[in-house]
Amino acid sequence: MFDSYMDILIIAVVALIIFGGTKKIPEMARNLGKATGEFKRGQMEIENELKNGTSTAQTNKGQINYMKIAEDLNIDIKDKTIDQIISEINEKLGSSAKPVEGAVETKQN
Repeated sequence: MFDSYMDILIIAVVALIIFGGTKKIPEMARNLGKATGEFKRGQMEIENELKNGTSTAQTNKGQINYMKIAEDLNIDIKDKTIDQIISEINEKLGSSAKPVEGAVETKQN
């Protein structure tokens, strides 16, 4: 029946003029423009949040989780400080690695 979007658009415009009147067309166009602008602002906010979340995740990725390493090496971590755990990891691995700044410290229950 309708071959293209152009046919539908023409019928929609004619129906709008008949039922809405010519005075409401500029108002509806203005509201459509406002809605489009609001949609774009919301889209930009979401993109910014995703970028900020990604950069935070990348910063945390560079940190060392000594608790996880100790668990993987079967080192008892209960009631020990992070420095004690690091020294036990070093002993177990036979290295003299120094703690990295910003290491992730997780609390053990």
